[in-house]
Amino acid sequence: MGITTESKQENDSSESHYQKGVKHLCDNGISKVPNKYVLPVSERPSLDYGGPNAAEPNLKLPVIDFAELQGSNRSQVLKSLTNACKDYGFFQLVNHGIPSDTVSSMIEVSQRFFDLPMEERAKYMTSDMYSPVRYGTSFNQTKDGVFCWRDFLKLICHPLPADVLPHWPSSPVDFRRLAVTYSKETKNLFLTLMEAILESLGLDREAKKKTGEEDDDDNIVEKLQDGSQLMVVNCYPPCPEPELTLGMPPHSDYGFLTLVLQDDIQGLQIQFQGKWFTVETLTNSFVVNIGDHLEIFSNGQYKSVLHRVVVNSAKRRISIASFHSLPFQCMVKPDHRFIDQENPRRYKDTDFATFIDYISSCEPKRKNFLESRKLS
Repeated sequence: MGITTESKQENDSSESHYQKGVKHLCDNGISKVPNKYVLPVSERPSLDYGGPNAAEPNLKLPVIDFAELQGSNRSQVLKSLTNACKDYGFFQLVNHGIPSDTVSSMIEVSQRFFDLPMEERAKYMTSDMYSPVRYGTSFNQTKDGVFCWRDFLKLICHPLPADVLPHWPSSPVDFRRLAVTYSKETKNLFLTLMEAILESLGLDREAKKKTGEEDDDDNIVEKLQDGSQLMVVNCYPPCPEPELTLGMPPHSDYGFLTLVLQDDIQGLQIQFQGKWFTVETLTNSFVVNIGDHLEIFSNGQYKSVLHRVVVNSAKRRISIASFHSLPFQCMVKPDHRFIDQENPRRYKDTDFATFIDYISSCEPKRKNFLESRKLS
């Protein structure tokens, strides 16, 4: 009986240790990946070409020039945008207009946050999915059977009540200022980009305004202006055995669009034509991907795409993902303009609370949440 109790206490102690995150493990020195992070063989990334989960050579995503999208070449860029959304579900955005020092400062201050002592980072640690400020580890640390090689800081950026900002990290001392500036810039970029994506779907708002055809139901852009924005700062420390684990498992994102800023370390992979490809890094660009909500809104015209993150043994990787959707309390549903006899409604209504309830009750995998919203 005593052995059983002792063994349980040991397991509880180990579990508590893992809950503190990968950075904490690495800071204490490890030469092997603990069993808690070792994936079943069938789910491991095959870092050599040829395995069932192997990644192909690097993939150059379609590149969308944001400046040209705003100029006289808009119609041509819109065609490229349509093809990128339909064929890949991902693209890289260049000449986006966000000052380069805003971008580089956000990466740099994020690095400094994860360099803080564990005691400082732990101030923001919680397993509460609804918390507006949350430091955590893995993908869903309360449900994950196997942990991911990732620590993160999640911040709700919009809406941002005055009483929430004081709870954002106070160290590094410039973190709040730089993160607020960055979040506002990415919000504006998202809104302008969404107008172009809606136009690529055939929903030209300006043209409808001129002809008086726009009605309240069509006004998705105004709803998105007041919409939700969640920023996730990810840290993937060097891993002694990267072939055994993942930084993030295969998944799709829940919102309309995700804008991802990366440092110069590769790690993001997308599934394209049934195979995994590593996305090439492109200086001062954003990787943009379609989320589940845009798939629902477009009734499947544009689809969210599975992606994952692999880790490496040499260098830490930092990425900052900005998730954008409708206000948290709003229902997302297929737009009536994408439904007809040939294209019946394919998805149920959904909202943020439904998503949180789903991932709080089970281990999220692949596109399971979206599958749960499909009409049979």
